[in-house]
Amino acid sequence: MTESMSANRDDEVAELLVGAVDLHCHSGPAAMPRILDHHEAMLDAAEARFRALLYKDHFYLGVAHAVMLEKLVPDTGVRLFSGLALNNASGGINPHAVNHAANIGAKIIWLPTLSAANHIAQTEGAAKSFPKTAKKMIDPIPLSALDANGRVSDETKEVLDIVAEADMILAGGHLPAAELIMVFEEAGKRGVKRMLVNHPTYVVNCTDDDMRALIELGAYLEHSICMFIEGTALHFTPQDLAHYIEVAGVDRTVLSSDLGLRGSPRPLEGYRQIVRMLLDLQVSKADIRKMIGDNAAWLLNLQ
Repeated sequence: MTESMSANRDDEVAELLVGAVDLHCHSGPAAMPRILDHHEAMLDAAEARFRALLYKDHFYLGVAHAVMLEKLVPDTGVRLFSGLALNNASGGINPHAVNHAANIGAKIIWLPTLSAANHIAQTEGAAKSFPKTAKKMIDPIPLSALDANGRVSDETKEVLDIVAEADMILAGGHLPAAELIMVFEEAGKRGVKRMLVNHPTYVVNCTDDDMRALIELGAYLEHSICMFIEGTALHFTPQDLAHYIEVAGVDRTVLSSDLGLRGSPRPLEGYRQIVRMLLDLQVSKADIRKMIGDNAAWLLNLQ
């Protein structure tokens, strides 16, 4: 590629990032070492003229950080959001914690991630490369959204009702595909409108049929940019990404960074790389904008 062609591609990428939305930014402070904090992530997003940024931590509710940063650093053009992951640190699948999160403006509730029994079972397998905390935490208590009879638990149902009432996003976390299908089916019955499957092909272990089943239930599939770009521990191919987009369809695909870990690119650089990859795959600009911005904006109820 000539220098002028490279400059044109850089301009093309920059244009496409205007209005992007990252639903999965792992900035700090955090128990897991991060390469940037929430303030720096916001400034990066503002530089690229993102529409919104949502901070995710596995251990705490980040809404207060987002609210205060918007107030302290005004006029960036970037809306800031956060939510709550239902791990042991939050009391597990805890309706009280979800009720509080809803009442102070959380936009998303993640079902168990690090504390999910499914995640714990894979710590020597698919989840072996998963980031570790700087200091050892108390051993997790394995969590499931199902009761002893294999049905959606009463606590999970209560959480679903709160999510529906507040019109928040219900994210699947690291629950296994079969469990997610049951939970999302119940969520739809209870009025949850905004459902998101996090990295369906990593730890969640969705087959193509599982992904199609979740789409049928009204879910969006969120693929982590960190799985496809250079400089990270996960090595999925551009062809894998093209296939996953084909399975779900552009209108149900969300690309979020899942970046912030030490030793990996910053979230903004991840977006630049994934947009280049999509352009190389001959994906149209309109479709790229949907997958890096518009679909996520709908989930956040920004449109």
